[in-house]
Amino acid sequence: MAHGNKDLTPRTEDRWQALHDFADERSTDGGLRAWMAILDASITTLEKAAWQGRALAEQTRTAWRLVESGASDMATECQQLAAEVGRWPARLKRLGITGWMLTKVAASYRFWGTRSAFIPMAQRDAALQTLHRKNARRFRDTSLKQGGAFLKIGQLLSTRPDLLPQAWVDELAVLQDQAAPESFEQVRAVLEADFGKPLAELFAEFDAEPLACASIGQVHRARLHDGRDVAVKVQRPGLADIIEMDLALLRIFLDSVSSLLPPTDMPTIVGEIERSVRDELDYISETRMTRIMHHELACVPGVRAPEPVQALCSARVMTSEFIHGRKFTTVLDEARAAGDSATVDRLLYRLLDVYFHQVLRLGMFQADPHPGNLLVSEDGDLVLLDFGCTALFGHDPVSGNRRAGYFRVLQAAIIGDSDTIATQLAALGFVTRSGNPATLLAFSEALLKQFRDAALRGADGAEWPSAEMLAATARELLQQASDDPVDTLPADFILLARVFGSLSGLFMHYQPRLDVARCLLPYLMAPEEQAA
Repeated sequence: MAHGNKDLTPRTEDRWQALHDFADERSTDGGLRAWMAILDASITTLEKAAWQGRALAEQTRTAWRLVESGASDMATECQQLAAEVGRWPARLKRLGITGWMLTKVAASYRFWGTRSAFIPMAQRDAALQTLHRKNARRFRDTSLKQGGAFLKIGQLLSTRPDLLPQAWVDELAVLQDQAAPESFEQVRAVLEADFGKPLAELFAEFDAEPLACASIGQVHRARLHDGRDVAVKVQRPGLADIIEMDLALLRIFLDSVSSLLPPTDMPTIVGEIERSVRDELDYISETRMTRIMHHELACVPGVRAPEPVQALCSARVMTSEFIHGRKFTTVLDEARAAGDSATVDRLLYRLLDVYFHQVLRLGMFQADPHPGNLLVSEDGDLVLLDFGCTALFGHDPVSGNRRAGYFRVLQAAIIGDSDTIATQLAALGFVTRSGNPATLLAFSEALLKQFRDAALRGADGAEWPSAEMLAATARELLQQASDDPVDTLPADFILLARVFGSLSGLFMHYQPRLDVARCLLPYLMAPEEQAA
């Protein structure tokens, strides 16, 4: 609420001045002000909670007036009040656990400025890596303990080697497959509340044990009364109450350690992480995207997406056809162990093909291709799951059709046309601090070089880079980004880079022999209107 008063919220640079004083040994109070600065910054996470507190107070007064007047709906009002009061201890406990962990992480990095001065240069890098790993484990353990939105944030950060040090990415990687299940009674309560019927009327059979547990929801196998097998994805209850607090804590955390991260467009990156988390809470949108992808991917050979069962979808539940299959990487590992390179090559070719189809033809793509979202069906099809995080290339008056822009960047990269790449990236909204395109060209080269080289090899098959080669490239990019940072990144590129980074990791691990030219050329040779 605005009252016309001067904004008294401390600026970021003022908020962290005590920490800088502490790190530079200008503090005269043993670091007390540094700790207080962190805690003061954390108060911003309570902004929403404070307004909820005012609403709670007003609700209390309303309930009391009803008691005094003997109103007939007094019991209902008091029940709602009791439920609201009951949520506060859990919120405060969550803030205390997560906030204190982030405080320790932030303080340890701020103290690094002082500590590193007393470490010999030859040992400094190793000591910093040790600190990264220690803090990453703190973050990982808290994510597992807190679950919900904070676990999702940890999972998203684990896929961002461009944003976090490698030690963080390695430690947070375990979060991809770890989430504690909700009780069956809680799942039943969500289903019966959303559809207004007993579980037995909704489903002929319903497995109490979940097939999979994720940070936002969990999946159960069930059977409809008409005999169809379905997968029922049920959102964890109570997430809406804590999501904004978790995201506010994330913003404070990244703000506190930003000086140790690669120079980049941090507000856009954080904004995309926030959008991704909020989007995954929107099961209505996910149902719509799943239905679209089921239809659109039907024309891609050997690829499928499940079809939703609309009558059993709601804001917190998504029911879709059950596709029998096994985890993508499990099938790849078994095939490689058996010497069946043809199966490895076929499945990874289909994965590459379906992402070219989504990005270059549809202008929309499933933006979270980690192995848990990929299956191989019993008849050998590649199955894409979970469209809660789906990126759309829209139209805007400045850059026109963004899909066409990325299409032309890829075309230019294949033939090595640096001028066109630079022009198109600028039109898409990439901005370096100097205005020179060198950093943008370095990033596009790193992202697309392996696909270009693979396409030029043709039927000889791709040769994917080793981990050592990628590490060397990453070091060169970091140096380039430090010399001339990218100040503005388009939001859709962040998800696009995440997807092709994930695909590159799979190709590097399995080293498939792919005829990338055969896969890519039909898209590059398509009429211009198909990319416009």
